Amino acid sequence: MNRLAAQRARHDTREWQVKRRERTRHLIELGGLIMKAGLVELVDDDRAVLLRLLVEAAGRLHGADREQALTLWRRRGMRAFADDADAAQGSPGTRRSTAPAMPSGTTTASPVKSER
Repeated sequence: MNRLAAQRARHDTREWQVKRRERTRHLIELGGLIMKAGLVELVDDDRAVLLRLLVEAAGRLHGADREQALTLWRRRGMRAFADDADAAQGSPGTRRSTAPAMPSGTTTASPVKSER
């Protein structure tokens, strides 16, 4: 591919191209969360086990305790994001979380303060 074609490809604003890039970025971020949680190493990169873990979580979200599970997981996830951000800033006495700092542009519908 010559330079002009490469430049055009980088700046292509066709709707399908923009949506494809957004989807790709989203999938990369989700994969990063799985890696940062340490799941890849814990299951020795076994994709079947990873899929089953996600299916089990989805099954729990279909159950009667959906809101309770979401609240608990959101609280723990936000705590992991905060711990990771503190550790990245070098705050003394913080434990290093395996979760990433909150991705830019990511928000939660109802932030829950962590109870430490």
